Amino acid sequence: MKKHTTQPDSATHVAETSPQLFDDWFDPIEFGVRSRVRDFIETMMEEELDAVLSRPRYGRIAPDAGKEASTAEGGVTGHRHGHRSRSLLGTFGPVEVAMPRARLNTPDGGTTEWKSKALKAYQRRTIAADAVIAATYLAGTNTRRVRRALTALFGGAVSKDTVSRTWRKVKTDWDAWNTRSLADEPIVRLILDGTVVRVRLDRKATSISLLVVLGVRADGQKVLLTIKNMGGESAEAWRSVLDDLTRRGLQRPEFLIVDGAAGLDSAIAAVWDGVPVQRCTVHKHRNLLAHAPERLHDEITADYNDMIYAETSQQIEARRKAFIRKWRVKHCAVADSLEEAGARLFSFTRLPPEQWKSARTTNAIERLHEEFKRRIKTQTVLPSAETAAMLFWALLASGQINMRKVDGWKTLAEKPIAQPIDLAA
Repeated sequence: MKKHTTQPDSATHVAETSPQLFDDWFDPIEFGVRSRVRDFIETMMEEELDAVLSRPRYGRIAPDAGKEASTAEGGVTGHRHGHRSRSLLGTFGPVEVAMPRARLNTPDGGTTEWKSKALKAYQRRTIAADAVIAATYLAGTNTRRVRRALTALFGGAVSKDTVSRTWRKVKTDWDAWNTRSLADEPIVRLILDGTVVRVRLDRKATSISLLVVLGVRADGQKVLLTIKNMGGESAEAWRSVLDDLTRRGLQRPEFLIVDGAAGLDSAIAAVWDGVPVQRCTVHKHRNLLAHAPERLHDEITADYNDMIYAETSQQIEARRKAFIRKWRVKHCAVADSLEEAGARLFSFTRLPPEQWKSARTTNAIERLHEEFKRRIKTQTVLPSAETAAMLFWALLASGQINMRKVDGWKTLAEKPIAQPIDLAA
């Protein structure tokens, strides 16, 4: 009978055994430190147990002393019973340590297993290692690439499942942030906008909306107040977001900046009617271009910028009238689109001129959207809707993105004045 045997491919075998880049980069300092880590951890565990039992290893105490220790406040008696091996992954790499074991006497006459406070039961990674893994994931890579990126540091002990489990630990902080009180936040201005991301729902890629609200404190510092995943930007979705903010104690803001979505406008009218609202001038510019053929875009842009970025409210008013007169004749849809925005497009003129740059647009949120999209570029579809919102928040909470104060923050104490623009064309 003929036997069929499979011989290993020589090329594959060579590829598997050939040295990889960085394999021969020997660092005597790193090697020396890591080789002493095991002894240090084991000594630390032994000293912790010595303190609990009030005696060193192999030490003995007199019978009377034992009775006094057991009756004294906080006194503990017990006995050691060997060691067990524990695997631990830290920034020093993977290590096997001999963990001391002990039985502690209980008041009812029984015993209980001693548990270390420094190295908790079932802990396999140090907090610092978890922080490195989570920070690498946030920096802009997927779970599989994190393993490859951290191979040199952790010796290949980090799998994609390890990254996922580490990331889930962030959820505790995320839940606490979502329920925190906003009563003590000195918020004077809100910036509201939404973005669309793709997530996996019921094993299918689905587009959802992330509704984001930034607050501006009285000292000018921007702060993320909330981010919610919703099915869209309807009035009901935005109303849910605003109701949550007021329920947590957010004070009535003095000024709002929005993208112009109809659903958001309706929600604001129901919750904060009467608060000055600025419609984003960048979003409106895109609307104007959408109403005209491409050959007119440069001319529309020049006229629009000349109006929006004028130095005084009087110049803005005059150029608005000129814009409408010109484009009503040249392309009526453009003029109608500008008139549709109404006074909300020029609400920024009610503020001191020093604030105009930061009050015209929702660019503060748009930058966050761009950074978020860059971050998830390696993950075409996010695992869940909650993961998308949590990831957006974590980019700010971890310091991956820092927000500065708004322009003109020194004049934030000044209240908005009456609308200085005459909308009569």
